[in-house]
Amino acid sequence: MKRLFILLSFFTITSSSFAAKPNILFLLSDDHSYPFLSCYGDKNVKTPTLDQLAAEGMKFHRFFTTAPQCVPSRASLMTGRSPVAARITRFSSPLAKDEITLPELLRSQAGYFTGICGRSYHLDGSGKNSSKEIGELFEKYKLKTFAERVDFLNVCADNVVASQLETFLDQKPAEKPFFMWANFSDPHHEWNAPAEYRPDPATLTLPAHWPDLPGVRAQLADYCAEVNRLDSTVEGVLAVLKKRGLLDSTVIFFIGDNGAALPHGKGSLYDPGCNVPCLVRWPGVVKPGTESRELLSGEDLAPTLLAAAGVASGPKMSGVSFLPLLKGETHEPRKHVFLERGPHGSAPVTVNMANSGYDLSRAVRSDHYKLIYNCTPWLPYSPVDSAGGGAWNQMRQAKEQGKLSAGLVTTYFATPRPVYELYDLDADPSELNNLSGKPAVAAVERSLRLALTEKMILDFDYLPLPDLMAGGAGKGVGKKPNGKGKEKAE
Repeated sequence: MKRLFILLSFFTITSSSFAAKPNILFLLSDDHSYPFLSCYGDKNVKTPTLDQLAAEGMKFHRFFTTAPQCVPSRASLMTGRSPVAARITRFSSPLAKDEITLPELLRSQAGYFTGICGRSYHLDGSGKNSSKEIGELFEKYKLKTFAERVDFLNVCADNVVASQLETFLDQKPAEKPFFMWANFSDPHHEWNAPAEYRPDPATLTLPAHWPDLPGVRAQLADYCAEVNRLDSTVEGVLAVLKKRGLLDSTVIFFIGDNGAALPHGKGSLYDPGCNVPCLVRWPGVVKPGTESRELLSGEDLAPTLLAAAGVASGPKMSGVSFLPLLKGETHEPRKHVFLERGPHGSAPVTVNMANSGYDLSRAVRSDHYKLIYNCTPWLPYSPVDSAGGGAWNQMRQAKEQGKLSAGLVTTYFATPRPVYELYDLDADPSELNNLSGKPAVAAVERSLRLALTEKMILDFDYLPLPDLMAGGAGKGVGKKPNGKGKEKAE
């Protein structure tokens, strides 16, 4: 009888402990650049559901994924580490078994019932899409691990996510809080949203990094349609929580995994490639209608959600929790976010390839400046996923006909591309005027090169470190080896 009392007491304590922890719903859109939500003031899209989420919570203007590609970005979101540190810069890689993820820690340290559903989560590798032999190797070495990392796993179409959330909640033990990572395909290319979601291309506003061409407008309209459809899909998912009375006991994070598959976006280290929407709704904790312009990194998501559940960050996590920021408490802002670019998809290396399939580059961004370090500058630029579309084809034609502005020609068609790019983001938000090597910004460039060097060393990056003696960055400017152990001026 005494033992029964102890067991019942333990169950009561455990149940109360679980109940005190928030449920977590992590919504991740695919290829979704900031500011493509109407709550950010973007008039090209209409997103009432996500706007309401922002109105009832907090919106972030400067959340940066760690890479402009799905796989490495998601690796950071789940591990709280950079893609380089997590050894997943090759797009087709599976996440290594010894990389401990957010849902695993929530399950083991806080008793969460955990799940993943929707579009591919991308972290079990793409072996089956590469070749039969690579798929067999994945099976031979048991490299697919996510079925063991979570309690519920089901890849499905966007229109099935809501019903999968229902199934997940039906399976959840009553005494446990839940973590669900729901992935969406929208607004990933190819763009096929119905006509009712598509805005009139003639009414769209174009940023400076896109020339005003019919093909650009048409593809932007297609992209906006996908964002608008995504909003309707999210509405259905949130309705499940509301129906079950879980909406106010659940912290909801909405984030994009990387930028839009349009020029200057996905695959590039410019802001449209990595700056994504980020919304957080947490009744009783996050003050409704608040917003932040602090720099946040994809590395910071896992530590933040762990802290929300009362769990310490994993020992290898380099991300920093921004839970104090959500609570309106004192929070030390980041000075830098770091970005990386590696191979994309399973594209093989060919002599005449563009950088859409293979590129090696790193970047560091501060409040006002960005430094990009291109380690494969000989590869010409090409947008990821949409190189065959009207936007890029018409941009190429305009360049050939001499109708493209000098800034756009330099940005998209310079061959080789510069090894170093430096942008004043206040004066040049579209990142079209490269200042690297200019004496007026030499101190800024040197400080960013040093910051990037430190990050690369700490992450055991395999790329050569940035040159700290060139480009106006310090002593030795404008010198190169002469082959005799000395230096001479250029």
